[in-house]
Amino acid sequence: QVQLVESGGGLVQAGRSLRLSCAASGRTFSSSAMGWFRQAPGKDREFVAAIDWRDSSTYYADFVKGRFTISRDNAKNTVYLQMDSLKPEDTAVYYCAASNPGSYYSTRPYNYADWGQGTQVTVSS
Repeated sequence: QVQLVESGGGLVQAGRSLRLSCAASGRTFSSSAMGWFRQAPGKDREFVAAIDWRDSSTYYADFVKGRFTISRDNAKNTVYLQMDSLKPEDTAVYYCAASNPGSYYSTRPYNYADWGQGTQVTVSS
């Protein structure tokens, strides 16, 4: 099991940027795919971005392509989500997640084994 702690959320105006961090502890996460998901009030949790463990390939939901960037630093056991050109509709609780070791990335929440507690992102218009 890996423990995940997100940070970096907050209140920003539309068009501004935030960088979320997710620090992992416990088992090594270098062989886990890492994902970011978000959940707005009254909505299902949705996929935002993922980064594979084999070659750090990245994958994005269409609604964040060109605006968000996921990256990982295995030496620091940390994954990041750089969010630029934020929009009010990006307002949600953002969660990071880790797959089981050796698993590929997925856009489905149930394919991730470990989750952080979430960090609130609020974008004002």
